Amino acid sequence: MKILTAEDIRRADQITLINEPIASIDLMERAATACFDWITANLQLNQRIIVYCGTGNNGGDGLAIARMLFQRGEDVQVYCIGDIEKSSPDFKINLQRWNKLNKPIHLISAIADLPEHHIADLIVDALFGTGLSRHLSGIAAEVVSHVNQANAEVISIDLPSGMFPEDNADNTLDTIIQATHTLTFQTAKLAFLLADAGEKAGNWHVLNIGLDDDFIQHCKSSYHLIEKSACEAMVKPRKRFSHKGTYGHSLIVAGSKGKIGAAVLATGAALKAGSGLVSSFIPECGYTILQSTVPEAMCFTSQSEDHISGILDWNQFTSIAVGPGIGTHSDTIRTVIHLLENSKKPLVLDADALNIIAAQADLLNLIPKNSILTPHPKEFDRLFGSSASAYARLVKQQTIAKRHNLIIILKGAYTSIACPDGKIYFNSSGNTGMATGGSGDVLTGIIAALLAQAYKPDHAALLGVYFHGDAGDAAMRSILQQSITASDIVTFYIKLGAL
Repeated sequence: MKILTAEDIRRADQITLINEPIASIDLMERAATACFDWITANLQLNQRIIVYCGTGNNGGDGLAIARMLFQRGEDVQVYCIGDIEKSSPDFKINLQRWNKLNKPIHLISAIADLPEHHIADLIVDALFGTGLSRHLSGIAAEVVSHVNQANAEVISIDLPSGMFPEDNADNTLDTIIQATHTLTFQTAKLAFLLADAGEKAGNWHVLNIGLDDDFIQHCKSSYHLIEKSACEAMVKPRKRFSHKGTYGHSLIVAGSKGKIGAAVLATGAALKAGSGLVSSFIPECGYTILQSTVPEAMCFTSQSEDHISGILDWNQFTSIAVGPGIGTHSDTIRTVIHLLENSKKPLVLDADALNIIAAQADLLNLIPKNSILTPHPKEFDRLFGSSASAYARLVKQQTIAKRHNLIIILKGAYTSIACPDGKIYFNSSGNTGMATGGSGDVLTGIIAALLAQAYKPDHAALLGVYFHGDAGDAAMRSILQQSITASDIVTFYIKLGAL
């Protein structure tokens, strides 16, 4: 799914009005109907419904939704903030339609005008849409605070009021509605996918309101949401007369004393993700553990008992992943530098490999083109410096991926994958149960296996991230979310039959 900016969506609105053609009030009615249909299909509606409206088009959506709910027989009350005399034309039309129902509209000019909320209420937030350019203050901020204190279910229309659609660096988070659900139109908003304000959107749902499909198809965007169908289309079927050599030889460089589990997880994941052969390069102390737990893997041990040291003939392997649990011993640093200097293929760099590179900035220039880096936000900041906001970090991720010809996977909710062509893909799979030790080691092994099977590096990154998250979602359907372990992700990856 392409993710468009608020400005792109406004242009899509205008082109739809011209090309369909359709009147703007009828397009608003279409959007409101889509919201009404979702609400009536997904929620129990035997409670009081309070609709908060502004006087712009978002408020017009709210009035239309209120009318439809009232006509269905629901107990609906409408509260409005702003100067009705200066309202948008489509708001005025929907206000006239509401007035014909002989229902009042409650105007809010002070905190005393606000209703008392009950936990059983359903609140519809249609105060402000995508046009905000500064954070809310005054009575508008007080209304937001009042709603957020309600402890009731909140449905935001298009965007939680107070949220900016892209960058919220200059925003104040406590003046944004905390939605339970956000019903957004046509495409996801970038802000939903970013850590600083994204939580405010709650569970968001994209409603198709029939905007001009040709415009959307040809509209240029750097941002895309990875969907299952696109990933399934990338998967290569296995050939009947193939053999283990057909699917490559992965090397996992991982582990140190006390962290051999990282090597076990990454190695096991590489095997389960389809690499024909998997070898591990580990410290001597991990030999018995690895050979006992992952007997299908071959094992190289380093010159040191407790940490990675020494070198191998790196180019005998089809793919190499390095970093999980290796630590930053001086011997290990020398091994990593030798690998960077001598590898002729893209690498998968994770965890302490990234910390080693972060400590010596010039090493960034040694990384082979199209290598895949898998930092979490703190590792990313150590590598490239801190950022003022999640959006600023995203822009930096995009810039560095293009400049150094790398694929950078920034792990977290909606993991973002920046590619050398400037495109960024957000993952739509996964859950918070995957925030557990070893989960990243499993991802590293999966991606290494995909590279070994001759997937292009960008496809290996996209598939690895999506199916890793999908396995976590499968685990959550059988296990308590807080009980999911990294080993469960490997187990349910197998059950998915992802590759």
